[in-house]
Formats: sequence, C-alpha cells, structure tokens
Amino acid sequence: MQGRPQATSHLPERGLPPKLEVGLRVNGVERRVLLRPWTTLLDALREHLDLTGTKKGCDHGQCGACTVLIDGRRVLSCLTLAVMKDGAEITTIEGLAQNGELHPLQTAFISHDGFQCGYCTPGQICSAVGLIAEGRAKTSDEIRELMSGNICRCGCYPNILAAIEAVMQGAET
Repeated sequence: MQGRPQATSHLPERGLPPKLEVGLRVNGVERRVLLRPWTTLLDALREHLDLTGTKKGCDHGQCGACTVLIDGRRVLSCLTLAVMKDGAEITTIEGLAQNGELHPLQTAFISHDGFQCGYCTPGQICSAVGLIAEGRAKTSDEIRELMSGNICRCGCYPNILAAIEAVMQGAET
C-alpha cells in the first residue's frame, strides 16, 4: 500500500485519534500494523514487530544506535514517524544475513573485534552498509567522518574502521 496510511474504523480511545494502518516491507516481508500517528519507526519495529535488534539509545537522533536502512539509505529510526514510511522497504540488522550467511560487514565486525558491549553494533553495521552503498567514502578519514553519527561508548572505533575498510577493500556488500 503506497501513499497515505489509512485510518481504521476502530473507535478511538477517549480523546485520542484513531490508529492508522501502516504497511511496511521489513526485511523482505510485508507487514501491516495499527499505530498511533506519533509512533516512531523505532517503536514500531521493536514494540509492534518484535524486531529488537535495532536499539533505542538516546531517543534524540544523537547516538545512531537506532540506524536502519530505508530504501537502502541510512535513517535514524527514532526520528522517523512510522506513518511517513508507509510502503517503504526497511532493512534492520535482522535482515542483513541472507540464506543463513552473515552479511560481510557482520563477519568483518566479528573478525576485527568491532564491538565490545554490542549495544551500538546493529546501528554501526546498518550505517556502514549504507555508507558503502553511498560510495562517497574513499579514505579512513572519510569513513570516520561519515560514520561520526554512530557513537560507541566502549571506544571500538579503530576496530569498527578496520572492519569497514576490510569490506570496502575485499568483499562486496
């Protein structure tokens, strides 16, 4: 369903607008959910679709833990209303592996020890997938700059950089 989300015929709770039916294609699967107009994509993924890989960090768009891919582009899901993405193709960390094989960036993060606590890792990996698809980063400094919206409190930046560089130099995404 492309276009505008449809209001449902359910009676609104006292004083609240009706929930809207939103169609999202998440990790290759069509999903339909009833959501309040103010529900963020992050909350729709985590609370309504049980996809908890995408993390809620700051909930203000400052840390990047909630990064997902929408139509192949990096997006902060905590700042995106789900109703705005009706009909969009959304890829979360759960959707990167294909046919039982990890995505090359997932493998690189493991082999380069690109995580410690792991909380930021889904957002870091989704952001790196988008970064590589953009094709703008050619140097280590450009990768660092274009990944600067993704914060790692454990300080794994050198290993994250090494993982991204390894994929850019060797494997295809």
